[in-house]
Amino acid sequence: MERGDAMSDESDSDSVAESSEGFNSKSVALRAQKKVLSRMSTRKVAKTFMDDTTADLMDHLYRIARNHSGNKKEAEKVMKDAVKIVVKIGILFRNEQFNAEELRLANDFVRKFRNLAMTVVSFYEVDFTYDKMFLVRTLAECREMLHRLIRGHLTEKSHGRIDHVFNFFGDGAFLDAVFQRESPHRKQLGLIVKDLHTLMDEVEPAQT
Repeated sequence: MERGDAMSDESDSDSVAESSEGFNSKSVALRAQKKVLSRMSTRKVAKTFMDDTTADLMDHLYRIARNHSGNKKEAEKVMKDAVKIVVKIGILFRNEQFNAEELRLANDFVRKFRNLAMTVVSFYEVDFTYDKMFLVRTLAECREMLHRLIRGHLTEKSHGRIDHVFNFFGDGAFLDAVFQRESPHRKQLGLIVKDLHTLMDEVEPAQT
C-alpha cells in the first residue's frame, strides 16, 4: 500500500476468553500482540508479521485494486482488512488458540487456497483457460472456511472484514478485468504469479 493508516480500532475488541481460573499467560500475550497491532500502520504490520513475498503480493494486489476501482481509499481499506485478517489468524495460530478441529479446518483452507493459487497461475500462463465461475465459487468457499475458523475467536468486525475482502476480489467484473488477455492489470498479475510460485514452493499443507 502507498501509505499506512493507523490500525487504531481494535486494541482489545477481538479477544480470546480467559480461562476459568482467571490469569492465562497465552491470553495476556495474545491481547498484548493485538494492542501492538492496533497501533501500527498497515505497512509496518505487513513487514513485521508477514514474510517479504507475502507483503509484496499484497502490494501488487493493492495496485490492481486501486487501478480497477479508481478509488485509492477503498483500495487501501480492502487491503488493510486483508492484512488484518492474515495477521490476526497468524497470531491466533502462533499462540495455539485453535483446537484440533479448527486446525484441520485451517489445513483444509491451506489446501483449497493453494489449489486456487495454482489455478490463478494457470489462468495467467495458459491462454483461454480462464474460468470466472470457478474462481467465484472457490473464493466463496474460502470465505466460508475463514468465517468458520475465526468463529469463537474474533468479533463480528473481523467477519465483516472477511466479507469486505472477498466481496471485492470475488466480484465477477473485477475478475474479468484482471484476467482478460489484454488486461491493463496484466503486469501486476504477472508479479503476483511470480510471488505465488515462490509461496507455493515454500508452503505445504500439513499431512493429516
